[in-house]
Amino acid sequence: MLATGRMHGFESLAERRVLLALDFTGDVEEVLSQPFTLRFFPRDGGGEDHTPDFLVLLPGTALLIDVRPADLIKAKDVVKFAAAGRAADAAGWRYLVVTGWRRHVWAGLDALSARRRPMADRLGLERELLDVIGERPRRFGELVDATSLPAVARAHAVHLLWHRRLAMDLAQPLSDAAWIYPVGRR
Repeated sequence: MLATGRMHGFESLAERRVLLALDFTGDVEEVLSQPFTLRFFPRDGGGEDHTPDFLVLLPGTALLIDVRPADLIKAKDVVKFAAAGRAADAAGWRYLVVTGWRRHVWAGLDALSARRRPMADRLGLERELLDVIGERPRRFGELVDATSLPAVARAHAVHLLWHRRLAMDLAQPLSDAAWIYPVGRR
């Protein structure tokens, strides 16, 4: 992950996708894979164990995450998730179960992730893009069209999104109509 500067363990493609999404948020300070095993005692008797998938440290808080595709969640899992949620609440953390992605969100993150690696800016497009956006949001198409090389600026703008020099709302697909924001201005 770029956010932590190191690699993190995962056991499924669904968990890998969560790590990728977390890396894009820009607020992640640390990620711990399978941070602990929780022992709890359901009302029906006997002890149960559950190991959450990730503990994510964010500025001023933490987020405990379980990852399970919705079609694989069984009644026993719901009990385990409820126990993990109560444990997170007791610790002052937030809790989240990731059950899947909207198609356009995952497609957008997948496309953006190709721009995680360092990129040379021999044409000066980064400065052009940041100057054009200035202090107010712009549509993606309008932003890149205002540069000297719009086709190349498209790729560089995606790189700036990944590296959090520009921001966007991931609730909408990345298209020419998508709103792009100066960092810290949403």
